[in-house]
Amino acid sequence: MKYYYTYEEFIKDLETLEKEVKDYTPDTLLAIARGGMTLAHFLAERLNIRDVYALNAVSYENEKKLGKPKIFNIPDLQTRKKVLIIDDISDSGETLYDTLEVLKKRYPNTEFKTLTLFYKEKTKLIPDIALKKTDKWIVFFWDDEGQRKSL
Repeated sequence: MKYYYTYEEFIKDLETLEKEVKDYTPDTLLAIARGGMTLAHFLAERLNIRDVYALNAVSYENEKKLGKPKIFNIPDLQTRKKVLIIDDISDSGETLYDTLEVLKKRYPNTEFKTLTLFYKEKTKLIPDIALKKTDKWIVFFWDDEGQRKSL
């Protein structure tokens, strides 16, 4: 079963996330491409954070889950103190978990927290900040299918 996540719902959710993120006071936002990029951009605007980066972590090919996530294009975070890792959903949790492990190993003096809009009960890693638990396949308004549905 699919759930279509609309732009209007996203804007409302941003208000809640903005308050929770302010408590953490990150100096850097790190989006997991592609799912976390829209959310990271909107949060960066609301929080007036200019240090916004992205890395690639591929776990799915269309709706087919790959074995282990491929993590690459990791930015240089040596001077960063508090980094918020952002993705759209923690489904299996492997992407967030593996990304966090790689980053902690590479940057042991940096504090990392994770944020997603959705997470699933079976996830390997429940994000530090997450709004909604779901058991559905989420189609985000920024996804190709979500864009076609909203027309």
